Amino acid sequence: MTIDLQTLTDALSNHMPSVLRWCGAAAKRLRHFDVAVTGKTSGSPTSDALTLADLIVQELLVAALRDCDPIFRRCRIEGEEYTGDMEHFAKESEYTIALDPIDGTKHYRDKTGNGYAVMLNVQTEETVVYSLVYIPETGPHGTWVEACGERIVCGEDDPTRPAEEVLRSIPPVDPATRPDGKEIYLIGFQDEDPQKAQLVTDAGLLGRTVDDMPGSIFELFSRGKYGGSLIHSPNIYDFPVTMHIARILGGDAVWTHNRQPVNFRELWNDDRVDMLRLPGIVACSDNRETLETLCEVAAGWSSDRYADEG
Repeated sequence: MTIDLQTLTDALSNHMPSVLRWCGAAAKRLRHFDVAVTGKTSGSPTSDALTLADLIVQELLVAALRDCDPIFRRCRIEGEEYTGDMEHFAKESEYTIALDPIDGTKHYRDKTGNGYAVMLNVQTEETVVYSLVYIPETGPHGTWVEACGERIVCGEDDPTRPAEEVLRSIPPVDPATRPDGKEIYLIGFQDEDPQKAQLVTDAGLLGRTVDDMPGSIFELFSRGKYGGSLIHSPNIYDFPVTMHIARILGGDAVWTHNRQPVNFRELWNDDRVDMLRLPGIVACSDNRETLETLCEVAAGWSSDRYADEG
């Protein structure tokens, strides 16, 4: 039976903001303890970071999706971590709910930044149709990003009101007044992130690595403080939110080697960190000229994520 998209996104908007707020509160509290976990072996400190908070928050997210509305169980589900009651969700569906319980785990674990986020997005084979991000420690009470239809909202939370009410009260991003940011987020190039960022800067933009970024890319991109990203083999749990924002604003996410729009039919499983990724290098921006510049800069860069794969 076909799932009605409006019914699905309405259910997500009605149920999941409060769930993400609760998960964010749990993550914020757990951060006071030593919650580091080993197990990922890619060699990248950013990709290999894992904590008990990732596992606990994903358990909560999956349980909420299982229980809040039957329509969620008719979707496929993909989580960045391998935990949660996932067998109750569809094996085949036109929609996939992707979860990142703690985006920015390395900064979260090491207490070196407050831009970590709890998030989900809903994908078809071609694109993203719903995104919700809660950033617990940005702003006095946390910050929201939601994208659905032609609307993007980004604003501070207010714990004196229901989370769903807060989101509905935030004015949508206005493309006419949103700045055209020149800072570009780079990640996934392993030890070469700083060198690749410098090449982007040399091309007239401002390349920024994860350690340079002053918060969450989803808030920064929504507000126009950042103008996009250049990522090697982005995963399907967090990157699609940036792609979703870019496409609503009239931009795109494209593979740099052929400039074709990204889709979710072409995925590979990164066994080193046990996550699904898009192949190759992906440029993303709301600005088509920025996209072209990023594709030109990345021309000739290796499509292999790991040096020992080439």
